[in-house]
Amino acid sequence: MKQLLAIALCLLLGACAARPPLPTRLPALQLPQQLHIEREQAGQRQDWLLVIQDEHGRLRWSLLDLLGIPQARQVLDGQQWQADGLLPPNPAARELFAAVLFALTPPGQLPQLYPQAQQQNERRWLDDRWQVTYRAADAFDLNLGQGLRYVVDPLPRENTP
Repeated sequence: MKQLLAIALCLLLGACAARPPLPTRLPALQLPQQLHIEREQAGQRQDWLLVIQDEHGRLRWSLLDLLGIPQARQVLDGQQWQADGLLPPNPAARELFAAVLFALTPPGQLPQLYPQAQQQNERRWLDDRWQVTYRAADAFDLNLGQGLRYVVDPLPRENTP
């Protein structure tokens, strides 16, 4: 029984250590946003749609495949991620969401919200964890290590009368 408890504690501590960094408070973003996400790793490529919405001071993140089938849904409420819906936990999507939030943080807010972050010219990075290279103000590449790269581009906003 003690061994089982020790193993469970190690797994819990490991899960906590793997949490992606979050800003000290949520940045001011223009929402909602729809982004095309292209994931590249080991010669494999996947395309997704990421929708970010403001929901009463919380951020709702929905990752969909190109057929519109949800792959991951999370709500960021201050400093905590919460599952949204019945989808199983998806640590890779949570890491992607946190990295996109880092990349979307306006440059003037970066020092206050991510004190450990660095930025220079068209690049910013957070230790060795995330590297962002901007191709335009709202289009960027994310490198998350181990050969994992995301190409992020905004989808055109619909004009509303």
